[in-house]
Amino acid sequence: MAEFIKIYEENPNPKEIAKVVKVLKAGGLIIYPTDTVYGLGCDINNLKALERVARIKNVKLEKSNFSFICEDLSNLSDYVKQIDTSTFKILKRALPGPYTFILPGAKSLPHPFKKKKTVGIRVPDNKIAIEIVKQLGNPIISTSIHDEDEVLEYTTDPELIYEKWKDKVELVIDAGYGDNHASTVIDLSETEPIIVREGKGSLEIF
Repeated sequence: MAEFIKIYEENPNPKEIAKVVKVLKAGGLIIYPTDTVYGLGCDINNLKALERVARIKNVKLEKSNFSFICEDLSNLSDYVKQIDTSTFKILKRALPGPYTFILPGAKSLPHPFKKKKTVGIRVPDNKIAIEIVKQLGNPIISTSIHDEDEVLEYTTDPELIYEKWKDKVELVIDAGYGDNHASTVIDLSETEPIIVREGKGSLEIF
């Protein structure tokens, strides 16, 4: 059964963050807060954990569209091909924030994603998510947790999330109620930006 731990976003306790990172390094799955909806995540470098997430989402790992949660834009070249100045300016303006940017994938992508032409990059405006990635030392992959009830779509109450997910993951973070608006998804892999999904992030950044 999953561990259920309280972490406050204003001032995340480093000991609690270290506990989360330990779970990730051991190949565990976590449910954690972002600046939009709660996400299901694991260490990007742990193949068994990645395969578990893919099974839960009922997708093939190689064809999955998981986002990469990054601490900032400093190690972008590890996952993304060189981008032009105008694209980088959009990223700088929007991040950290409630956006997922689809960018051309680099040759150095982790093995399961080698054949992917594009990757989704997220730098959420959430101290807990950023501290986890910072302590881990590399991105985590992330996918939103949908609710079966179409009216709700996204579960926002961490206690309800725990009840539903406690047998599927190793750890659930309670950071208070989450948002029920997903990130805005923008494809920057072509010459012109394409709005894939309008979510919480404003389109006025363009």
